[in-house]
Amino acid sequence: MSVVTGVTGEERDDLNRAESTQVRRRSQVLLGSLLSPLKRRIVLTFAVVVVSTAAQVAGPALIALGIDRGVPALIAGDAMPVALTTIAYIVLGIGGALLIGWYTLLQAKISQAVLFDLRRRVFRQTQRLSLEFHESYTSGRIISRQTSDLDSIRELLDSGVSNLVSGVLYMLGTAIALVVIDPMSGAILAGALVPLWFLTRWFQTRSQIRFRRTRVASARVIVKFVETMTGIRAVKAFRTEPANDRVFAKDVEEHRDSNARVIRLFGIYDPGLVLIGNVTVAIVLLVGGYRVVDGGIQIGVLLAALLYSRRFFDPMEEMAMFYNSYQSAAAALEKISGVLEEEPTVPDPAHPVELRAARGALRFDEVTFGYSAGRVILPSFDLDIPAGQVIALVGSTGAGKTTLAKLISRFYDPTIGTVTLDGIDLRSLHPKDLRRAIVMVTQESYLFSGSVAENIALGKPDATREQIVSAARAVGAHEFIELLPNGYDTDVNKRGGRVSAGQRQLISFARAFLADPAVLILDEATASLDIPSERAVQEALQTLLSDRTAIIIAHRLSTVAIADRVLVMEHGRIVEDGTPADLIGGTGRFASLHAAWRDSLV
Repeated sequence: MSVVTGVTGEERDDLNRAESTQVRRRSQVLLGSLLSPLKRRIVLTFAVVVVSTAAQVAGPALIALGIDRGVPALIAGDAMPVALTTIAYIVLGIGGALLIGWYTLLQAKISQAVLFDLRRRVFRQTQRLSLEFHESYTSGRIISRQTSDLDSIRELLDSGVSNLVSGVLYMLGTAIALVVIDPMSGAILAGALVPLWFLTRWFQTRSQIRFRRTRVASARVIVKFVETMTGIRAVKAFRTEPANDRVFAKDVEEHRDSNARVIRLFGIYDPGLVLIGNVTVAIVLLVGGYRVVDGGIQIGVLLAALLYSRRFFDPMEEMAMFYNSYQSAAAALEKISGVLEEEPTVPDPAHPVELRAARGALRFDEVTFGYSAGRVILPSFDLDIPAGQVIALVGSTGAGKTTLAKLISRFYDPTIGTVTLDGIDLRSLHPKDLRRAIVMVTQESYLFSGSVAENIALGKPDATREQIVSAARAVGAHEFIELLPNGYDTDVNKRGGRVSAGQRQLISFARAFLADPAVLILDEATASLDIPSERAVQEALQTLLSDRTAIIIAHRLSTVAIADRVLVMEHGRIVEDGTPADLIGGTGRFASLHAAWRDSLV
């Protein structure tokens, strides 16, 4: 797991030095991999900015040449030196402007290419990671990686890098030009670099920590907002708005305070830059003025020295803003690299075994499993499910029913032992064969934005309209779909908000049956249905589950009636195993549950 998030997905801003070094190195590796395919474009961009900077740096030298050589010649009646200097200055200005425009376009293309690559990597990675990651790393933090963090990197690439590169080259060229035209002024500038270095170093060491905290605070604000809006029905139902408002206000205040601390740093750094720059120019003017009087330098050289001294500090403020963007983007890159570094806890097999025609025979062989160390859910579990058998899993909450289903679906791997499909270890099975052979329908019945037909065809995108309609008819969903405004072309809206919970469940049934898996798992899949709808679905299930292995997890014991075999689980173990009729007629746990359910209907 990432050292930034830890095993719980909680972000940290208190990394020690070793962890900070590791995170920084990881971020640098990621950045290098993003820039490596763009080497040629980067080299061209760098060449353009070098030439553009040289054109800008040459300006004061031309002014000095025009004053010291052109003006005396003009007084003597020769206008050619002034004219040539003027033309050269204009040509350099136009050329520099054109090169800046070209450089801006090249830099924008690099920025967009990096962002395109990074967005796709994050999306692919978050899909590739196992269910364990998504159950610990909240959706709000994942959204933060794709939104605010990538926006910080975009800001850096769009303007920050250009400010840094052009600024460094401009300062370097200005310093060289100043030393060439007047070494004394160059020495004065070199002396100014000492307090400048200490000021910049002070700023860097403090801003790195504070910018990381702003990223963590920003992520917390996004997480709280996303989770509140996602669970808005529960918020309204339990009237938690005031409590949410207090928590959100605290997160926003923390975000504001962390940004205020960064701003206070700039409140010291920016004036410090201005002060050092003004003092340097003043010293150059004072020393240069005496030297002009003594005949040590010409007035044009002094003017050029003053311009160079002043211009040397001009990029510093932009570079300070770059450091602002850089620290924010660096913190964001740390978070993103942490996600990209995660490895699936359920990896794809190195040498996958293909399953050409799945029959659906399942076997648990001495399986031990726990979600965390020291908390075993299934202790030394054995189970055989013949192909085509319909199994009902019954038991109290926490008995291990859903865990069993997750292991069959290979959302998790056993800690010890094996789970096999038709004799093949699920860990060796080719992912495409596994997903085609085993389908799980949960109580959530998530629908994606799009039409009803698109949602039904999720597991079989190439399905025809006739196949989609046939699947809907089979589960009793066709009638209500036809009554929707646009029938099968109706947009279900965000998360299926345009249809009821029971209708969403029926659509998810149609989706699963269209996929035609060898093994179908229904995890509380009828919980959202009313009694008439549940009876209609049960009638459809009896037909659709024929010649198919099925595992039905249900608290409603009416659903168990269609099963060939009932397994009663308690504390991760099977305590009863038999047909519904045999268990109902007995005196065990299932008979008690059935009697209680029957009494509840009276």
